[in-house]
Amino acid sequence: MLYNNLGSTNISVSKICLGTMTFGQQNTQAEAHQQLNYALSQGVNFIDTAEMYSVPGTKETQGSTERFIGSWLAKNTTERNNIILASKVTGPSDVFSYIAPSMKFTKARITNAIEQNLKRLQTNYLDIYQLHWPERKTNYFGVLGYNNHDAAWEDNFEETLNALDQIKKAGKILHWGLSNETPWGVMRTCAISNNKGYSLPQSIQNPYNLLNRTFEIGLAEMAIRENIGLLAYSPLGFGLLTGKFNKGTDTPNDRINKFTRLARYNGQLSKNATTQYLTLAEASGLTLTNMALAFVTGRPFVTSNIIGATTIAQLKENINSINTILSADVLLEIEKIHTAIPNPAP
Repeated sequence: MLYNNLGSTNISVSKICLGTMTFGQQNTQAEAHQQLNYALSQGVNFIDTAEMYSVPGTKETQGSTERFIGSWLAKNTTERNNIILASKVTGPSDVFSYIAPSMKFTKARITNAIEQNLKRLQTNYLDIYQLHWPERKTNYFGVLGYNNHDAAWEDNFEETLNALDQIKKAGKILHWGLSNETPWGVMRTCAISNNKGYSLPQSIQNPYNLLNRTFEIGLAEMAIRENIGLLAYSPLGFGLLTGKFNKGTDTPNDRINKFTRLARYNGQLSKNATTQYLTLAEASGLTLTNMALAFVTGRPFVTSNIIGATTIAQLKENINSINTILSADVLLEIEKIHTAIPNPAP
C-alpha cells in the first residue's frame, strides 16, 4: 500500500480508502466486517462513512453503515488507533429531513450530529469530519452551469466553522473537511477560517473519475496550492467503469440496475465513453477497473481514492489497483477520449 499525508497534518492515510456506503443495504453486517478485515490486512487504514449512509438514503437504513463499523470496532478495540476514520454531517435536503428537524449547519445541528455519529461508531473521536454538501443550492450532484442563484440562502459559514472548531477543541474530531463543494465555497471557508483563527479544512471529498473530471476545473489547483487534497468518490462511476455493463455481465443487483433513481451514470454519452475506455484498457493489457482506478489514484491532487465493493472479489481487485501505474501512452490515449467526450457524467 502507498500513503499520503492528509492535508497539512501529519496523519498518513492509505491512497486507497474503503468507502462503506453499501454497508446496511447491499452488504450485511457480516459482509461489512469481512470487508473491513480484508482491507486492513492489505494496508488500507482509511475508512470513510457518513451520517446518512447507507445509499440510497432511506429513513429505515439511515445510520446503518456507521452502526456496522461501530460493531466491528467493538469487536476489534485495538484497531481504533490503527485506522483513520472519517464521517460526515448531512447537508440540508428535503429528502433527508427525517434525520434532524433542521438540516442547516448550525452549532446545535453539528453538535448533536457528532454525538450521534460517535455513538453509532462506538468511538470517542473522529479523525476527520466532513460537511457532506453545502447548505446553499449550487453546483453539486450533477449540476453544471450556475443558472439558478440561491438568493434565499443566508451565509452561515462563520457559525458552521465556529461549531467545527468547538467540537475539535473538545477532542471529538481531530480535523475537518468539505464535500461536494465548489471553488467559491472552498475559498470562502479558508478566508473565514484564516480571519477568525479557526482550523482549516484538510480535505475535500468530491466525485472524480474518467467520466467526471470537473474537479480539474478550478478545484484541482486549489487542492494543491491550499493543501486540501481530494478524497475522490465514485472512481468507478457506480460500476459503469468496470466494463460489466458493456460486456453484459451485470446483474439485477448491480447498483445502476438496482437503484434506477441514481441516474448520474446512465446517460448514453457515458456509455459511449466507457466503450472507448474499455477498448483502450484491453488493448493495453489492463482491466477497465484497474485502469480507471489507477488513473484516479495517480492524480497529483488526489489524497485518497475511495473505493467501494459489494463482494470480496471486487474489493481485492480494487485494492490491487494500487500496484498499477499507467504508462505515458495510456495516459495520452485517455486524454484523447476525454477531449472527444468530456465529462459525460458531471
